[in-house]
Amino acid sequence: MSHLEDIVSKLSELGYRLTPQRMMIVSAIEKSDDHISAEEIYAQVVAKYPHVNISTVYRSLELLKRLGLVTETDFGGGRLRYHPVGKGHHHHLVCQECGAIIALDESLLSSLKNALLREYKFSADLRHLAIFGRCVNCSK
Repeated sequence: MSHLEDIVSKLSELGYRLTPQRMMIVSAIEKSDDHISAEEIYAQVVAKYPHVNISTVYRSLELLKRLGLVTETDFGGGRLRYHPVGKGHHHHLVCQECGAIIALDESLLSSLKNALLREYKFSADLRHLAIFGRCVNCSK
């Protein structure tokens, strides 16, 4: 079963309506090769449904996030991006100077997660994380 089918199945199972607009929103998230913003989703949906409002996109994203079907990552500067949970979790290094986004290997965070649990009795949710700093090009 595809990630799109997983999301649709979960929404249907929980009794949520599968409106054409909601389906377009889910499809835009699923088809994106990278994280996608609400504005990018809206641009895709409004091309087919000109009367849709961006608030519909935001409400749907909030629902999908609350149901644990998408993750929301803050890349700074008001750049919230969404990613389907079924496509896995990963982490990012975000350059505050040039805006570059570098993928971070998850294994680097396992010792942090273990230390937080051991030292602070805190179970950290590190499924999607953005760490801010400066890339090698901007640090020169």
